[in-house]
Amino acid sequence: MPGLSPRAGANMITFRSRLPHSAVAFIYLIALQSVALAQFETRGNSVAQAEPGAIAIGDFNHDGKLDLAVAAEAADKNNIAILLGRGDGTFLPATYYSVGVAAVSIVAADFNRDGNLDLAVGNSLVKYISILMGNGDGTFQPATQSPAVNYALFVAAGDFNGDGIPDLAALCSADGTEVSVLLGNGDGTFQNAITTHNSFVMQTMGVGDFNRDGKLDLVTSGQFGAASTVNILLGNGDGTFREGASYTGDTSPSSIAVADFNGDHKLDFAVANLEGVGIGVWIGNGDGTFQPAVNYATSFPIWVTAARLNGNARIDLAAANFDGGVSVLVGNGDGTFQPPVFYAEGKEDRFVAAGDFNGDRRPDLVLANGELKNVTVLLSTGVVSFSPTTPLNFKNQAIGTTSPPQTVKLTNTGSSALKIASMKASPQFSVTSTCGASVAPGATCTISATFSPTTKGTTTGTISIIDSASTKPQVIELAGTGT
Repeated sequence: MPGLSPRAGANMITFRSRLPHSAVAFIYLIALQSVALAQFETRGNSVAQAEPGAIAIGDFNHDGKLDLAVAAEAADKNNIAILLGRGDGTFLPATYYSVGVAAVSIVAADFNRDGNLDLAVGNSLVKYISILMGNGDGTFQPATQSPAVNYALFVAAGDFNGDGIPDLAALCSADGTEVSVLLGNGDGTFQNAITTHNSFVMQTMGVGDFNRDGKLDLVTSGQFGAASTVNILLGNGDGTFREGASYTGDTSPSSIAVADFNGDHKLDFAVANLEGVGIGVWIGNGDGTFQPAVNYATSFPIWVTAARLNGNARIDLAAANFDGGVSVLVGNGDGTFQPPVFYAEGKEDRFVAAGDFNGDRRPDLVLANGELKNVTVLLSTGVVSFSPTTPLNFKNQAIGTTSPPQTVKLTNTGSSALKIASMKASPQFSVTSTCGASVAPGATCTISATFSPTTKGTTTGTISIIDSASTKPQVIELAGTGT
């Protein structure tokens, strides 16, 4: 599928009753070579399961290619899908595992310190966290149950008592005021939950050392009635917390991303407010307090993640929009962000994360599409954008004949010439273009494809483009039916 083009915010709708449980965005920060402003190209969709809503990223089989673990809230069984990466932005068919009811969050960490990534899954309708121990080959052992927690709305991994062993923190949904920490034993098992009861409601949280005392803290946000608050819980270093600063928040907080947005070595955070203004950015003072929020408008952000999407040292934000698509807010490096650029993709998108899925040292994005029951990878193409943003689908075509051409516009959005080494189509398709061997900065050329079926039935293929914008081929997806 060609690269996605920016568009303005989507129409407003009301859907509170259709929302999944809120959770927290983890950060996947990638230090990469300097490139021009990122553009994103849809590489393909991978089937997950009913209402995928959270993704953990990691190399589960030690092949140097990023894999996905996808949690589904709606499925009662087979609700964890493992998608092993091929290294080109696509994935092998899913392998499924069953955990507790309503799997709403998932995190990957090495809980038994054997060098293999394991999984912890928060289940919002049963009183335990599911633990899946990794075998190191992309498979996992059957899920076991953690000690009791009071319904885990979100689960995070971190060392909350400073012993070097990964622990778990769960935001509990029974009444929305509890945080439980399960200290790890280092063998994949956990101690009984240590629960902190708070005076405020929490619907989402993030983890970081906000007062720089070497102990992990939490930032939470929640809404009770019309009032929404952002609250800091300062860690005591033993799995318990004490209440810190409190601020007025925006409507329907749904996720939090923690990172250093302005490079001052003090952690900041961004809150996705589903039915509020959009993304609220809070700059940290380094003592557990924060400056007033600056809001950036975007349409129904349900999940926000922080990553270096532009290949420089600045942190950017990507927000999954519940009404479909992802908004990218480029960081200015001083704690402020440029207006969001929107890429239309998916339906009821619930989660976005960043990782290098095709090995070209550029950060890509992955979206969980709740309504479509799949995940979509958007590859960073650097300085190339394509239009339209959907696959080229040819109508029924008689065997031995050639279809009318369909076209895609390629635009070089960079400041230097784009070099094109080759452009090839899969069998039964053909391609011509006006691009030549070089496309000038700001210039646009046309790629034309035709379909000449030699067999009956549906045929899929690609136009594969090797150019200077990426070290890996870029593709335009094709489909047609021979009759």
